[in-house]
Amino acid sequence: MYTIREGKLEDLPRVLELVKELAVYEKAPEQVTNTLEKMEKDGFGQNPIFGFFVAVNNQSGKIIGISVYYYRYSTWKGKRLYLEDIVVTESERGNGAGKLLFDRTMLKCLEEDCSGMTWQVLDWNTPAINFYKKYGAELDGEWVNCHLQSDDIKQILNK
Repeated sequence: MYTIREGKLEDLPRVLELVKELAVYEKAPEQVTNTLEKMEKDGFGQNPIFGFFVAVNNQSGKIIGISVYYYRYSTWKGKRLYLEDIVVTESERGNGAGKLLFDRTMLKCLEEDCSGMTWQVLDWNTPAINFYKKYGAELDGEWVNCHLQSDDIKQILNK
């Protein structure tokens, strides 16, 4: 029903559409400021900083899901694969594409000799939480996520 493959440059317009669909689902569409140009540079430029897999519906040939990842370094664990987003378009959810994408991403973790894989899930996203629990994932409610936007950083450093 689905084919999972490495993402290609020409897939990026559909990838960005799915990212925007996820943002709507997560009630934050205004937060997406990424562009195709940035994604091309960051994923396919001289120093790519992310990779991705796509799920293609074998009947329609259309990309219906993505798994976007990058590498991070843990001082405690070493090289880790970070799953930034896994998205399956709403009409295709529950048909196994998410499992195929997640399984392929876990395999990438092993292929790249990572010590493990990490990701985040919103505490209200019950379908995703239940999906990850099926894998025996550890859900850690102890850590607090922190971030600063580049505009905030500029303001702080210019004081």
